[in-house]
Amino acid sequence: QVHPLHSTAVDKLEVSSTSADDVVQAIKRAQNLHDVHDIREIAHFLLEDCDISFAYGYRGSLLSRLAVASLHMNNYAIAERCITERRISHRSSMLPMESSAIVRGLLRCHHIEEAWEVLEDELHLPLDGWVDFDASSFDDDELHLEEEAIRRQLEIRDMLVHRARSIGSIASRQFYEEEPTLGMAAIGKLKEMAGIVKESGLTAEELGMPWERFVRGAALCEGKRRDGKWDDNRDNANGDGEGEDPSQWPCNIVYTVLDAMISFPPENKDVTFEALCNALVRRTVFVTGAVDMDGCPEADRGEVAFIGRSNVGKSSLVNMLTNRKSLAFTSKTPGKTQQSNYFAVNDKPELARQIRYGDDVPGSKDRDSFYIVDLPGFGFAKVPQQQRQQWSDFMDEYLLERETLRVVFHLIDARHGPTDEDAKIMHKVGTIMRNTDKKQNNAKYVIILTKADKNVKGATSEKNPGKVAESVRDKLVDTMTANGVGYAPIVVTSAETRLGRDEVWKYLRLAAES
Repeated sequence: QVHPLHSTAVDKLEVSSTSADDVVQAIKRAQNLHDVHDIREIAHFLLEDCDISFAYGYRGSLLSRLAVASLHMNNYAIAERCITERRISHRSSMLPMESSAIVRGLLRCHHIEEAWEVLEDELHLPLDGWVDFDASSFDDDELHLEEEAIRRQLEIRDMLVHRARSIGSIASRQFYEEEPTLGMAAIGKLKEMAGIVKESGLTAEELGMPWERFVRGAALCEGKRRDGKWDDNRDNANGDGEGEDPSQWPCNIVYTVLDAMISFPPENKDVTFEALCNALVRRTVFVTGAVDMDGCPEADRGEVAFIGRSNVGKSSLVNMLTNRKSLAFTSKTPGKTQQSNYFAVNDKPELARQIRYGDDVPGSKDRDSFYIVDLPGFGFAKVPQQQRQQWSDFMDEYLLERETLRVVFHLIDARHGPTDEDAKIMHKVGTIMRNTDKKQNNAKYVIILTKADKNVKGATSEKNPGKVAESVRDKLVDTMTANGVGYAPIVVTSAETRLGRDEVWKYLRLAAES
């Protein structure tokens, strides 16, 4: 049967004379010009006239192209027939790239359930243990088995890439259509596959995940949430956001994206982190400086404390984490931080005016508000012994009795490792952490290695952002063990290249959720 087309380059389709290239050209033209007639004729040709051997078995790929073109023209009926026939007759030759294109086409037409169906059927996760093989275990006469195993690994890596990107497309679509529950569910699916992604050895560049877009989409929904879009039973009154239950959400929807980001291979892009900081740190204000417990603000939210000897880069790290230039005072003079400085994150708007002028400013803090506490420097601070002892006594009391303290970050220079002063801090913290009878909080203790970029020549945010010498790591582990804090996690950071920022934010979240 002859199928006439409007195209001058390919004016007809018939089995005896039409090549795969002719069909591709015809599909491209029909899609670009939204030629409904030609799309229908091409569908009749591929679905009714051609058998599975057409174009040496290339029919399955042609069907996927036709499905995408049909979805582009909002013709789901033809696309559905193409997808079904492709699964039945060409399953063994389906390519992940084609399946991913079909998922995006279905999303464009708002066929979300069908997109998930294609994703789970055609881009499913591999079975456990797929990567566990040793090439050296094959004998010479089993070379073909080794080659087959390697080929299969490459195929699965490709499938993982397109599965991750397809799930990302679904998450992005849901967030930007203000359906946060479904968006967070998709992000959760991404996190579920993080383990096998790392096992496969895929890099951030190979995956190409648009984390910035996810962050901005989640932030959009969080902004609507703060404006009251899903308060109480308002959805049922106006029909918007059906099925949304904010009581099941985290304190900030963006934290869901952060969780998935941390579990995937790191990309360390400045633009992504800037979007993340803008979503998680919307307002900051200096609240007070305390020299004793009486000077601390009301314990009405979670807080994180930064401890470290002088000149370790504490203030610079705090500024980097919040994407601010002067949140904490940065100075080349060791020991410039001479009190416990409290900074409120995401408190009510215009709190600074209330603190400065005493005005009664209406409003309340956001649900993800917390305190950042910049504790005094230790060690080389040029202050009298009496003042250093006062700081030490205050820290003892603070770590033991501050009920809302959630994380204690101990900063150590990555170039030199722990000093005697750091060992004293570890001993102090370890003793307090073990004093469960008197301790009034559940604070975590985290070691932060700063200035890791100084150990790398020409360090940048995306290439060689920083490292720690093996000798320094060994010294650190030994010192931690000797002082009873060998359990503490270690995070390598750099305020210059922003290394480790996402990992630190994982702990900052503990304060925001309190």
